[in-house]
This record gives sequence, C-alpha cells and structure tokens, in this order.
Amino acid sequence: MPTVTREQVLDALRNIVDPDLHRDIVSLGFVKEVAVCDGAVKAVIELTTPACPVKDQMKAEAERLIAQLPGVSAVHVEMTAQVRGRSLDPEDILPEVKHVVAIASGKGGVGKSTVSVNLAVALAQSGARVGLLDADIYGPSVPKMMGCQGEHPLVESGQIIPIRRYGVSVMSIGFLLEEEQAAMWRGPIVAGTVRQLFADVRWGALDYLLVDLPPGTGDAPMTTAQLVPLTGVVIVMTPQAVAASIAGKSVALFRRLNAPILGVVENMAEFVCPSCGVRTAIFPGPGARAFAEKLGAPFLGSVPLDPAVSVASDAGQPAVIAAPDSAQAQAFREIAGKLAAQVSVASLVG
Repeated sequence: MPTVTREQVLDALRNIVDPDLHRDIVSLGFVKEVAVCDGAVKAVIELTTPACPVKDQMKAEAERLIAQLPGVSAVHVEMTAQVRGRSLDPEDILPEVKHVVAIASGKGGVGKSTVSVNLAVALAQSGARVGLLDADIYGPSVPKMMGCQGEHPLVESGQIIPIRRYGVSVMSIGFLLEEEQAAMWRGPIVAGTVRQLFADVRWGALDYLLVDLPPGTGDAPMTTAQLVPLTGVVIVMTPQAVAASIAGKSVALFRRLNAPILGVVENMAEFVCPSCGVRTAIFPGPGARAFAEKLGAPFLGSVPLDPAVSVASDAGQPAVIAAPDSAQAQAFREIAGKLAAQVSVASLVG
C-alpha cells in the first residue's frame, strides 16, 4: 500500500482557494498543522474569522482532497480561527480591540440600529469576541433592542464596565441618561462624549467593536473616524432612490476621512408573507445593490421586513435570538459572515 506524505497533503490543499483573497490556503498560511501516521491524516486549518461564510465548504473540500490521496485511510480536518488585528499606533486608545467597524446611514429610519445589534450578536454566536458601542447620542436605541434598558454599568478604577448581553459587550449613552432625558448637546460636547465612550470604557480584548453611529454626517461620525483607526464602515439603507442619494453623502464623508467602505446593507428590502411566503417589494427604487456597484463597494446583502421579529426586537430580543430560523435572522447571519470576510481582506491587504 502506498504511503502518503505531508508534502502530498499540502499539495492537495493548495487546490483550495480563498474566494475573497484569491490565493490558496497554503500560501496564505492558513494550514497550521499536517500530521500523517500510518495512513491517518490530521490537518488544522486556521481561518481569519470564526464567522467565515465558507468555513463548512472549505472543510468538506479539504477532507475530500485528502481522502483521494493514495495511502490515506482516515482524515480529520480541524477548523480554527484567529482574527488578525489592525496595525496599532503607540497612542491608540483601543489597544486590545482588533477591528473597529462603524455602522452608518445617511438618514434615520432605515433600521441602522437593528442591523447593528443583529450583526453584533451574529458575530458573537460564531465565536468572535464582540463589543457594541451605541454612539447615537441623540437617539440611543441599543439598550432597548438588546434587552438591557434601565440597567447601569459598573465603574471600576475610573473605567466603565460594559454590560454583557447575548455574548456581546454593550455600552450606550442611554445607560447614563434617564429614560426620557434628552441629550441637548452641541458639537464640542458631542465629540467629547464620543471620545469618553471609547476611551473610558474597559472594552478588553475584542475581535470586533461595532459602532452604531447616529444618522447623517454630523459631529459623532466625524469624531469616530478621526479618533480611532476604523477598519471600515458599513452603510445601511433602504431601496428608495432618495435613500441612495442621502447615503451617498455619508460615503463621501467617510472617504474624505480615509475610512474604507466595507459594504452596503439593504434593510426592509421586501415583505415576506408569514402565511404563504410570498415576497413583496415595499419601496420603489434601484436598490442597494445598484448603489453598491456604483460605489465600487461590496453588497453585503438584503434584509426582509418581518413584523413579528420587529415586535421581538422592541421587547429586547434581536432577530437572531428571537427567531433564529426566520428569513430575517438568516439574512443577518449571512451578512455578518460577509462583513467578517471583508474585514479579513482589509487586514491582510491593508
């Protein structure tokens, strides 16, 4: 019986190409271990994110390629993940955070916060260490959507300890204000508050810190982009032409601030009938896919409207928790995987 070698296994694995980086997993350094003993082969493949959308397909392909080699009697492929961090500046205020991703929109009412909380929870469910910062100073809604409204974070040694919910470290200006209290602040105070939410919170070691920005192009988005080195920005919009026009202003702002656009998410793209499953478009317009193509940015996906899931969100349960099998939850998980892939690409080629 022929004897399989480590080199033959590596040669076989070179046939697996990462779909985003367009290089084989061996040259990318993803294959961390290959062990061969009496025809039994063990391979360890380390991806750049636990939320990799092609993880299962990659594992199945590795098993198939190795099993085809002459002399192989058993195959075990182990998939692991290690998020690669951004380059740190000596004065970085978030030295333990590998990636900061801003979630932005040109206008209010497009469901930006809904997208933010569901992406954060979906990434945490994949095994990533995730934080969620609600930087929407004038309309903080993350505490309600994450089921922690009315809670107050602890302070230790002058630092605020984020509240943990659904595996995510959560911080919001909403925790520091009374429920009906309005934040009647202008530019310098807004900028200072945003800085404190980054610097005075004990975020700890995170793979991803998602920042739910206020809509528009005001002080909070500008301060965020100038204060921390963003891995990139996700633009949330609805399908209408007017939404695309206004979202374009946000894109222009972030590009002027040298913040990459990681992708575009289309929210409330259509209504899925709970009785028959028929999908109906809600808004007219060219849609976010056309907007993304015009920008030259990735289209991360569309999220349908589901009234029942929206009710659960108001009760403090994101869609991926309240209705994990729903079309909305499935869309959020797919978008989270695509976002993680774009972050990996940015960290490897940046």
